[in-house]
Amino acid sequence: MERRCSAYTVRNYRQAFEDFQRWLASSGLWSKGLDALGPRDVRDFVIEAQRRFDRRTLHNHVSGLRSFCKFWRQRGRLARNPFLGVPLPKLEKRLPRFLTEEQMKLLLAGPERLAEGDGSDAFTAARDRLALELLYGGGLRVSELVSLNHGAVDLGNGVARVRGKGGKERLCPLGRTALAALVAFVGGFARGNGPEDPILTTAAGRRLSVRAVQLLLKRYLALAGLPLDFTPHKLRHAYATHLLNAGADLRLVQELLGHAQLATTQIYTHVSVARLKDVYDQAHPRA
Repeated sequence: MERRCSAYTVRNYRQAFEDFQRWLASSGLWSKGLDALGPRDVRDFVIEAQRRFDRRTLHNHVSGLRSFCKFWRQRGRLARNPFLGVPLPKLEKRLPRFLTEEQMKLLLAGPERLAEGDGSDAFTAARDRLALELLYGGGLRVSELVSLNHGAVDLGNGVARVRGKGGKERLCPLGRTALAALVAFVGGFARGNGPEDPILTTAAGRRLSVRAVQLLLKRYLALAGLPLDFTPHKLRHAYATHLLNAGADLRLVQELLGHAQLATTQIYTHVSVARLKDVYDQAHPRA
């Protein structure tokens, strides 16, 4: 409540707490209390946890446990935070995977292709096209997409007011294509367009779920012959990378994505090789 964490963060922290509690119980340390934990105990936990979790998950778990102990220390329930300064394995640097512009064209053409082949009804084709266009055209997280209401979209200016991580709001330009898909869907299929009505719904008029978006994406990935392990978040990666490749400013892309730290956005500069080569060719005298 105080930190305005998302439901996903709460779920992940709960998993971290439950896993740590099991380890304390199995190690005979649960009855002693957190105040009895020393640096050696915490190191033992981290070493053992590496066998069950990848490094990034372990970092997230320890971050949650560190915050948990800080919370209790501020309230006088702990004398010290045993997770301060705990050594963690170094994170591997993984470049984000994304779809190329040509692959995105194939993917976005999927709903229309399926409708033409009688594989999808008109409502589903229009809704799915809108979902894909909003993910790519607005760079939305899937949770932001499914929670988007009609009242949050300004059709005149072509922007959506999106509530992202930590309850922070930002304005997302949607682009002409996504706006055209939105107008077509609202005009032909929307069950309601009041300010609090969801934009993306099922045929019965219920708000579309995150899982439903994940499944519809897999449907069109298969149709386009693209890897099925791509997730809705990979469309956000494509959005950021294509902007940078076309010369967008990194700070601007940070604002569009709603990243609190520029370092989070900078990872996309490593995959914008085409743009880097263009700049080099134009600027270097020996290019």
